[in-house]
Amino acid sequence: MAQVTARTARTIDAPADKVRAALADYETVRPSILTEQYRDYRVESGGQGAGSRVHWVLQATKSRQRDQLVEVSVPTEDRIVESDANSSMVTTWTVTPKGADRSEVAVETTWNGAGGIGGFFERTFAPRGLARIHDGVLAKLDGVVTG
Repeated sequence: MAQVTARTARTIDAPADKVRAALADYETVRPSILTEQYRDYRVESGGQGAGSRVHWVLQATKSRQRDQLVEVSVPTEDRIVESDANSSMVTTWTVTPKGADRSEVAVETTWNGAGGIGGFFERTFAPRGLARIHDGVLAKLDGVVTG
């Protein structure tokens, strides 16, 4: 099994603390910025940053879905880490100030991919597909924090 990584980033015209607060709000902001690939979203505990436990199903393609139960940690001020209790998938959101009223939000997801020919296709196509999904979430986040 090889590790698979999907990355994307976006610059948002909003202060880093505002962007971080929005990303860490699993009760109201997160459900409003998720794309149509997410369903069955619910907060199981917490709801604000570290210690939150959140569930969703990620429908990556017509035939590929992941039932995720995410544990949220905030190891540093600029990072929110979502670790899936049902798999090896870990998503890290990093918010970096780019001046007083501008931020870069980077999202990176890693997981242990399949082996063999299936793993080859997963490593080849899954990162681009997941990056597109995250691009959609970042676009909606931009609208929430700048609108």
